[in-house]
Amino acid sequence: MHTLVRIVGYTLHYKGYLSLAYLSVIGFAAFALALPWLLGTAIDQVFSKDGGSVLTSLIGVSVAILVVNILRGISAYGQTYFGETLSQRVAYDLRNAFYDHLQRLSFAYHDSEQTGNLMSKATVDVEGIRRFIQAGMIRGLYTFLLFTAVSVLLALLDWKLALVSLVFAPPLIWRGISVMSQLRETWRAVQAEMGHMTTVLQENLAGQRVVKAFAAEEYEEEKFHQRAENVAYHSYEASKMEAYNTASMSLFYIGATGLVLWIGGREVIGGNLTVGELAQFVFYLGLLSIPVRNMAWVVNSFARGISGGERLFAVLDAQSAVQEPPDAKPMSGVQGHVVFENVSFGYDPDSPILNRVSFEAKPRQVIAILGAPGSGKSSIVHLLPRFYDVSAGRVTIDGVDVRDVTLASLRANVGIVQQDVFLFIASIRDNIAYGATDATDEQVIEAAKVAQLHDHIISMPQGYDTWVGERGQTLSGGQRQRLAIARTLLLNPPILILDDSTSSVDTETEHRIRRAMAEVVRGRTTFVIAHRLSTLKDADLILVLDQGEIVQRGTHQELVSQPGPYQRIYELQFLPQEAISTNGHEALEAGQRWRVEPAVSRAAGAE
Repeated sequence: MHTLVRIVGYTLHYKGYLSLAYLSVIGFAAFALALPWLLGTAIDQVFSKDGGSVLTSLIGVSVAILVVNILRGISAYGQTYFGETLSQRVAYDLRNAFYDHLQRLSFAYHDSEQTGNLMSKATVDVEGIRRFIQAGMIRGLYTFLLFTAVSVLLALLDWKLALVSLVFAPPLIWRGISVMSQLRETWRAVQAEMGHMTTVLQENLAGQRVVKAFAAEEYEEEKFHQRAENVAYHSYEASKMEAYNTASMSLFYIGATGLVLWIGGREVIGGNLTVGELAQFVFYLGLLSIPVRNMAWVVNSFARGISGGERLFAVLDAQSAVQEPPDAKPMSGVQGHVVFENVSFGYDPDSPILNRVSFEAKPRQVIAILGAPGSGKSSIVHLLPRFYDVSAGRVTIDGVDVRDVTLASLRANVGIVQQDVFLFIASIRDNIAYGATDATDEQVIEAAKVAQLHDHIISMPQGYDTWVGERGQTLSGGQRQRLAIARTLLLNPPILILDDSTSSVDTETEHRIRRAMAEVVRGRTTFVIAHRLSTLKDADLILVLDQGEIVQRGTHQELVSQPGPYQRIYELQFLPQEAISTNGHEALEAGQRWRVEPAVSRAAGAE
């Protein structure tokens, strides 16, 4: 019931359309109820003995029937038009609310949700709610009014026949309630499986290169067919229940009509009922078949609306793990003094990633972060723009806790070039200017030059207007990363994060990018994550991580002269080629042992 109340709340934003739709419903029902009475009156006139007056009466009744049918048609149009307008506007609001809310949810929420499932909620579930408004709220009122009014009129005409005709109503109402409960569960299963199927489809389309590279077409087909079969099965179950419900309603009408004709005919023969009154009764009974048959459709729309609403509102009610306090203030005049104070963090409370990490980055310093995969490098830089919140400790910029400032101003001052580059289906210019839509062409070109991408762009037939394919597939990996660098530099943030941003760039291009960015990096606090020591050796401070803790810190010269993981990695990367070919296995072991030796040393020191 709570879900239905919330859906109705959205319709109240458009009281005008809702009122007009309900007025049209009332008019449609009223004019429909007038027709059996007019027809019954006409039949009684035919059986009267005054031929002249009969003809005049029939002409009057015929005109009245014509007028009522015209008004009924206008009301039916209004019901459909205003009901559809209302449902489409509510669907529009729900989609926008859903999309806007997703933009404000933290990384933690998106990490636990499947993209295909969210897409299904934004499409299939919203459509289910839209159909409920049209078929349940609007047509449902028509069904209720018609059923109630016809039942009253039948009782006024002949209460005995009314009892006979309505004898099947209670079990049908009970059946409708039972079917709605079953359909709600079935449609929830349909929509859930639709989300899984959409996820499989989305992953397959995004990963076509991997699928074909591993000749996994048959495996993917089987995976999709299984999900599609689940959708078909649950949809079939829903259709079967709906068909059974519809058949039950039709059986009620046929059985009631047969009984009324038999008993009513005897009443006419006995002189207790006129032919016109019996005809009215039969016509009203025929009118009663409309709400009876519509009841199955209404029940189905209620079931789909409730199940879709529950899934949709579950997302709208989700709270972001990263909350902006009511008294948050915007950041201004940022110098770039970053301090991590005893910071602990974990995506899962039972599996900590960082443990009491502390360090200081002074303005305009370059901080390099090195470590094995899973050591917490990316987690550190993701805490700075508050993609996630710390579990303990705090992160400050210029002495202000990042949790006390507005998210928009924080992220405007922290630029990040991520390892996994995402490009939009747009021109190269639009992708570079993403986040800075008011940037001039000269600024876009300058950013591309700094990222060593300008020469390649102007060599294309359409230059900066070249259309980038889905996820940037028309560009090489190195070109995509250079474009991402240009996109971030265009924002001119005082704090810059390079999350392994040169991993897909060849050595020559990496060297050119480092030279081009030297001036840019000098004026801002920069965090660099990289696996190549050639990228890190000029840093003001190098942090070496292992299992979420800083095991070494210092400059390149300091660390390379100290026994430890940094020295071993340096030896591994810079050994002469002959030594690598001769002692490759030993060098590899030396480069990997650092992952465990610091932990062993710490344990020995504790003893």
